[in-house]
Amino acid sequence: MGTESLKNKVAIVGAADTEVGVVPHLSATQLYVKAAKLALADAGITKDEVDGLITCISFVEPFMYHAEMIAEYMQIFPRYCMTAPSGGGTTLAIMHHAASAIATGMCDTVLITMADSQLSGLSRTKAIEAMSGAGHPQFERPYGPPIPAFYALLARAHEHAYGTTAAQRAAVAVACRKHAAMNPAAQMRKPITVEDVINSRMIADPLHLLDCSLVSDGGAAIVMTSAERARDFKTKPAYLLGTGEGHSHEHISEARSLTTSAAKEAGERAYAMAGLGPRDIDVAELYDCFTPVVIIELEDLGFCSKGEGGRFVEGGRIELGGELPVNTHGGLLSHCHPGHPGSMFSITEAVRQLRGECGPRQVSDAKVALVHAQGGIMSTHCTAIFGSERV
Repeated sequence: MGTESLKNKVAIVGAADTEVGVVPHLSATQLYVKAAKLALADAGITKDEVDGLITCISFVEPFMYHAEMIAEYMQIFPRYCMTAPSGGGTTLAIMHHAASAIATGMCDTVLITMADSQLSGLSRTKAIEAMSGAGHPQFERPYGPPIPAFYALLARAHEHAYGTTAAQRAAVAVACRKHAAMNPAAQMRKPITVEDVINSRMIADPLHLLDCSLVSDGGAAIVMTSAERARDFKTKPAYLLGTGEGHSHEHISEARSLTTSAAKEAGERAYAMAGLGPRDIDVAELYDCFTPVVIIELEDLGFCSKGEGGRFVEGGRIELGGELPVNTHGGLLSHCHPGHPGSMFSITEAVRQLRGECGPRQVSDAKVALVHAQGGIMSTHCTAIFGSERV
């Protein structure tokens, strides 16, 4: 498909989150359904108007045909039904597939709902198993590194190549917490300092506890339709201007680089489709499973030169009022991280920013928002650019 294929053709007309953090009174499936109902209500439609449904696999309640199960549960009978496999990059990229389905006439109105209850639904043993099972079965797993250790490897590589410091990584966590403090829905709202991050417990050298994302329960959902039909909905649409993917490896031992990711290709493809560049972005919602990831993404997405990411996050430049507000809801570091659905909260936040609904954390005159997610260990990437108007 050409670079103009999806530009201005699809819009998000409904967006909603459930409560996040510890939500023991709702199962993973109930979180999926609640997020879906809230998004439908936001769009002002009923489930009977949905003819496309997408979900992601749940760790806690892993049904074999998950999307079909949610459709059965909600009594939706879609003509387009799909379950996203895993990883933050995949769950954002599925929106790319939904947009293509709408643009090609496979369906008219797609509901994407994603949730999990990793905090209250997984035992400590199961959580450790999940964290330790991501590596290559022959070349990585026998040596015992859990997921944080793989990201620590990236942090060390960037530190060695460009002199990135612990304080610069900590600045990412501080910015996210500042934004979360203004978000009543965020899981962690107590302000933190750079010193708090550096002095927090070491998890995988050089990453400290506050360099690492949360473990959460929660769900989020969106409703998508064609740009033409979007004008008939009650909410202000967020138009899809561009999207792109980049895929570089499955296991970190096979990565082409530890300091440059496929976010570069994903971003370039999204910018090309949108006809925009990094300087046109008013607010960025970036996947922040660990603090060094944001620094690498900022470089690869063109917001600064390679090696300048550490300096770019200093001095409040990624905070509200700064050069590029990042993760205005608090991100995975402070808002929530239920696993696979993590990037969905970035989409719902981008939609709210473009609608001007974010109260004290609202980016002034936000017209263009970029969302980026990655899955695996910087393995699979997707970038999406949304606008409050068609451009």
